[in-house]
Amino acid sequence: MINNTNVEKLLINYKTLEQFKRFKEYGNQELSMMEDLQNNIVENNSESPFYGIYFGHNLIARMSLYRMKAKYDNYFSPAQDYLELWKLEVLPDYRGQGYGKIMVDFAKSFQLPIKTNPRINSHGFWEKMGFQKAQYEMERDLGQNPLIWLPEGVSEKDV
Repeated sequence: MINNTNVEKLLINYKTLEQFKRFKEYGNQELSMMEDLQNNIVENNSESPFYGIYFGHNLIARMSLYRMKAKYDNYFSPAQDYLELWKLEVLPDYRGQGYGKIMVDFAKSFQLPIKTNPRINSHGFWEKMGFQKAQYEMERDLGQNPLIWLPEGVSEKDV
């Protein structure tokens, strides 16, 4: 495991935008945060939903983490604020070294339930991280197959 690796809240600025371009170049357009950033450009906005890990000065892993209000909770019991984890990605040269786990553990540290919509072929990773398939509910999930993580004292809402 990697020692002294910190997950940082990413500032929304042009330097971050430039670093995100590295991820898109690896063919992961569907994971690109470029559009998100361009729509939210405010120099050094510390309220960004973006988090990442740097190796030296290079951003090597990133994710979006949104806190959703309890009134929108259709997944957990009791209904409560929860996190939506999106666009978790580690650059190819750094995969298999524990950076993805560090990112997920960071999200879990908030002790809120987490919902994610995994990419194709990533279910094994999420299962290792303790996520489970949510009971599918057609109107709520609209063709997505969300995975959820339940902290102690929280269960899945019955559909």
